[in-house]
Amino acid sequence: MPLSAASPREPLHIRTVTCKGYLRDDGMWDIEGHLTDAKTYGFDNAHRGHVEPGNPVHDMWIRLTVDNDFQVRDAEAATDASPYSICPDITVNFERLKGLTIGPGWRKQIHARLGGAHGCTHLVELLGPIATTAYQTIHSAKARARREAQNSDDDPRDQPRQESGRPRLLNTCHAFGESSPVVQKYWPEFYKAPEF
Repeated sequence: MPLSAASPREPLHIRTVTCKGYLRDDGMWDIEGHLTDAKTYGFDNAHRGHVEPGNPVHDMWIRLTVDNDFQVRDAEAATDASPYSICPDITVNFERLKGLTIGPGWRKQIHARLGGAHGCTHLVELLGPIATTAYQTIHSAKARARREAQNSDDDPRDQPRQESGRPRLLNTCHAFGESSPVVQKYWPEFYKAPEF
């Protein structure tokens, strides 16, 4: 078990987020996210009546179609379950994502178009994992194609670089911190000895 043993407790709420990336036949990419929230107990809801344990309070979907440059070419959202009958009405607003590019400023652009009453909190939250899934899907597929063409192993040096030549992954997490052994191995020109 990856976490330490927990204190005695009762499960009450289960959120499940699943994201999947697909290569389409037309060369574009579909990135889909699905979010569900469920309670372990039944409760009454003014709009839905009694909601049984395990039935979703939220059951929501987003599909973004993006190109090789991470530009959103199409966007679709759906709400199959929600606590209020008007919640699904807002899904049409997610078409406002068309034309945005997943990358720097993504969250700011989302909130400018879908923040507050112009969107749905849960669907907007889902766009974070969707963006990460897009990155993992597209860059990994491109790197795999290069590796297969060159008959080589997985190598972070295959990841894209900034215009300055710095690897985009540099300092994005612990493993790619400029003082890590990973950076020392793959990008020694950017390695900095740890300061103790």
